[in-house]
Amino acid sequence: MEPNLFATAILAAGKGTRLKSKRAKVLHSIAGKPLLQHVLDAVLQVTRPDQVFVVVGHQAEEVERAVAATGVHFVAQTQQLGTGHAVQCLREFVRGATDLLVLSGDVPLIRPETIERLRAFHQAQQAAMTILTARPENPFGYGRILRASPTSPEVAAIVEQKALAADQQHIGEINSGIYVFRVNTLYRYIDSLQANNAHGEYYLTDMAAILRAADERVVALETTDATEVLGANTIAEMMELDAALRMQTARRLMAQGVTIQRPETCVIDADVTVGPDTILEPFVQLLGNTCVGEDCHIRSYSVIQNSTVGNKVLVRNSCILDDATVGDGASIGPFAHLRPASEIGAGAHIGNFVETKKARLGIGSKANHLTYLGDVEIGSGCNIGAGVITCNYDGVHKHPTQIGDRVFVGSNATLVAPVSLADDSYVAAASCITEPVPAGALALGRARQTVKPGWVKQRRAAQQKKKSS
Repeated sequence: MEPNLFATAILAAGKGTRLKSKRAKVLHSIAGKPLLQHVLDAVLQVTRPDQVFVVVGHQAEEVERAVAATGVHFVAQTQQLGTGHAVQCLREFVRGATDLLVLSGDVPLIRPETIERLRAFHQAQQAAMTILTARPENPFGYGRILRASPTSPEVAAIVEQKALAADQQHIGEINSGIYVFRVNTLYRYIDSLQANNAHGEYYLTDMAAILRAADERVVALETTDATEVLGANTIAEMMELDAALRMQTARRLMAQGVTIQRPETCVIDADVTVGPDTILEPFVQLLGNTCVGEDCHIRSYSVIQNSTVGNKVLVRNSCILDDATVGDGASIGPFAHLRPASEIGAGAHIGNFVETKKARLGIGSKANHLTYLGDVEIGSGCNIGAGVITCNYDGVHKHPTQIGDRVFVGSNATLVAPVSLADDSYVAAASCITEPVPAGALALGRARQTVKPGWVKQRRAAQQKKKSS
């Protein structure tokens, strides 16, 4: 590593046994992303990926794969012997760095502003160790910070909950488990850690006492928001973090001019963006990398995932959009399903119980009722009638349907792909189309109607005779 750099270590090797889950703790998701990804998102706003080291152990391959796109380094902790041991594993990787920030992979609410403030404070204090602290509403269970004096930044000791004396029970400032160390001092003393505890592990927290005993400077900085240092040891606690993060997202969007009716009922992932003057009704879900434009109205129970919605779009109740694109002024639903690679043009209408998949509708085209459109390209100004389906699958391969501009397809028509309908063509209702339809032509593909007068009377008479015999 280059000299005089500020390195960051994220500890992500643990199992998280109290979660009672097969998945590594840092891979559990809140607000649409793994816990570890939230931490990395904050860290990478203030430092370069080549200065970030993620310590992996349990399910290392899965953890690395989940965040590989960030470009950070991974360091193996083959035996999980505690946080102190994890930092020992980093020794050769951060050699030459000036300072090292250490934080856990399960503190998803940490803010980049706090990381910047902690780094600046550490350097200004010229400390060997700086501890980020907080004052939660209920500090029970956390190690408490004893300062040299009430106004001093210097830390006299960290006292664990069970070791608190009677006159220390009132102390509300806790150790967050987030630290900054001067690298050369850290590794001069880190081998002094002892595993003389019930778990036989080496705890990084003990470095405070070791450094104090060596007359090194240990200081503390209190965060302005105690919630951002909270972790989760149970699924219930994790869902509390999820709710907190989603509410933060909702409040951010409302501050930007988005109306969210009953925000506590909506599920909005952290990376979602929504334009001003858009209305989100109760029980809407916006997931993944969804982007919703301005002046839209998303009605209740709709679920939009990894999709782009233009301006002035109406999404009626109970629609599902997945990897879809909707142009300005379009209307969707109710009960529509836009599957991946659906592209709905500006001013187009997709109505109730219409399903699209790899379908492109041009400007102003309509499919308003009970229709399946798969592997199809539809021009502008088209009307697709109720019950129309594109037969795109022959049991082995998918085939495309091409529909030009201003085409009218009558109700219950079946378009057997591969097939094309040229501009201004008409397809009669209930037709089965298997051949190309030229421009301006009318295509009929149905049997001639036969009417048999008196057939019902004759049938009933025959049934009555059979019953009486």
